[in-house]
Amino acid sequence: MEVLIRPLITEKMTDKAEALNQYGFVVDKRANKHQIKSAIEELYDVTVTDVNTMVYLGKRKFRGTRRGWISGRTKSFKKAIVTLKDGDIIDFYSNV
Repeated sequence: MEVLIRPLITEKMTDKAEALNQYGFVVDKRANKHQIKSAIEELYDVTVTDVNTMVYLGKRKFRGTRRGWISGRTKSFKKAIVTLKDGDIIDFYSNV
């Protein structure tokens, strides 16, 4: 199971990284906090002090067509907010 799917790079998460040393990741829905912590420590070589997780249900979407309305949902996902030890940082842009 691939624990980390992708990092969350948004304005809000960038502000959290600068102010609170917290980083966001989209993770596998089956992953628990211990697996997330070990995956981030192994991949980025940092020390994780806290992991907060939340599961988001996909948004409902409606589309009008000639035959009527089509309804559906976007994908649901699990998000992890990871707090690092003071002095540790994760640079997402180093490989770009």
